[in-house]
Amino acid sequence: MSVVIKFFPDMYVDSVVQLSGMRAMREVEGVSWASAAMATPANLETLQEQGVDAAEVAGKGANDFFLVVIAPDDDTAQAALDAGHSAVFSSSEPAGHVTETPIRSLRDALDRQPDSNVAVISVPGEYATLAAYQALNRGLHVLLFSDNVPLDKEIELKEFARSKGLLVMGPGAGTALLGGVALGFANAVSPGKVGVVAAAGTGAQEVMSLLERWGVGVRVVVGLGGRDLHEEVGGMMAVSAIAALREDPEVEVILFVSKPPAESVAAAVLSTTGDTPIVATLIGLPSSFEAPEGVVMADTLESGVVATMGILGRHAPDTTVTLGPSIEEAVNRLAPGRTLVRGLFSGGTLCYESQVLLERVLGEVRSNVPINPDWGLPAPEGSHQCLDLGEEEYTKGRPHPMIDPEARVALVREHAQDPQVAAIILDVVLGYGANADPAGVFAPVCREVMADGGPQVIAYVLGTDHDPQGFAEQRRQLAEAGCIVTETAARASLVAAAIALRDAEIQKQAL
Repeated sequence: MSVVIKFFPDMYVDSVVQLSGMRAMREVEGVSWASAAMATPANLETLQEQGVDAAEVAGKGANDFFLVVIAPDDDTAQAALDAGHSAVFSSSEPAGHVTETPIRSLRDALDRQPDSNVAVISVPGEYATLAAYQALNRGLHVLLFSDNVPLDKEIELKEFARSKGLLVMGPGAGTALLGGVALGFANAVSPGKVGVVAAAGTGAQEVMSLLERWGVGVRVVVGLGGRDLHEEVGGMMAVSAIAALREDPEVEVILFVSKPPAESVAAAVLSTTGDTPIVATLIGLPSSFEAPEGVVMADTLESGVVATMGILGRHAPDTTVTLGPSIEEAVNRLAPGRTLVRGLFSGGTLCYESQVLLERVLGEVRSNVPINPDWGLPAPEGSHQCLDLGEEEYTKGRPHPMIDPEARVALVREHAQDPQVAAIILDVVLGYGANADPAGVFAPVCREVMADGGPQVIAYVLGTDHDPQGFAEQRRQLAEAGCIVTETAARASLVAAAIALRDAEIQKQAL
């Protein structure tokens, strides 16, 4: 086994570019592990866990960038390292462009591009707060891609931003569409009349993709980060974002999306005054919640988009259409003992939505209880589960599963070996920043696990016809592998429940 590591002292590389380098190295045949990251204490610890000699990381610090590869031989390791180097450093400047002075600070960037009004920050969490303050002091809105920012620092940042009439989107804000420019993980959409405010990354991607596929388009997407609607933060940026969209004459409807919010915060945010109608899809909010007058409530991302289209005088297409085998065909080939559902999600909001929908018909659904011994404790016997595999506990030392689908392949096989599992739900997320061909990774393993009476895989492809991966082609690959491919994320969960219960009434809801 060959372990090759190369450090680049005093060189900062944006985390999105790091992920590009990591993906390039892992795509080299034979590579068992690779990473591209800053040499923070946590990352250096991961290196040593993977077998890198402690002497090789001695004296390295958070200002140093590294590429590392573990492969069966030196030639493979070096080829992968070269691929990572090319991906990282060729993406830093357009081909043929020569930078006279390297950009090493926010000041350098603004000197080069003085008309900028948004700063995207993706430095390690311990440095993100200072970088955000620097941007706010220069009058820039902030998209804070970074995780691991303490809650008290987030509150302070947002209070400061609000005092200056600016937005802090994040921490952990991975999706936005501002001025027609997609930031982070986002999908290719046409201009429209809908403004999206989302404390949910894949929730934002799902609604923007459905709006695009159903012919409406999107004006703007403001990502808030997952904690903005927590009690402690109080929805500060949600209020600011909704107010900003209400001042935009091009926005005719605001679609507000969130993972489970604090009820009191949701009520306060939705009570803000204004003439622009709001549709609120707040996943997991109790049915007893009373929305303020003029706010349309929806309980799934799909129904939120349908309600939004209704306000615009548009009708959504039939969402019950599927590709691949029918539910009846899937049920007929399953052994009677297969009655459980497992959802293996790359998107946190899609995981939450699935759990809510499944619990309505299946009872308790466990969440984030790993089954693979390498990832944590085994699943309790006989349980339904929905796992958000994009959570930090799963991505330490690994690329996000939207970037590297291989991270879920072992789990698909592991769950399929459980003789009680009837259905496995997979989300396949397309768009900027996502893997170039996720269906190409999943299709073979799905075909494999469904053979000889194995569980039915229900796949949902989140994307648009304009996304670089090719929406129709991704769906075709999965359907030809034997997956049931649904029109929306919500439909995937209903199909899975219908299969697990062998229930005709649930089947009618799904189709």
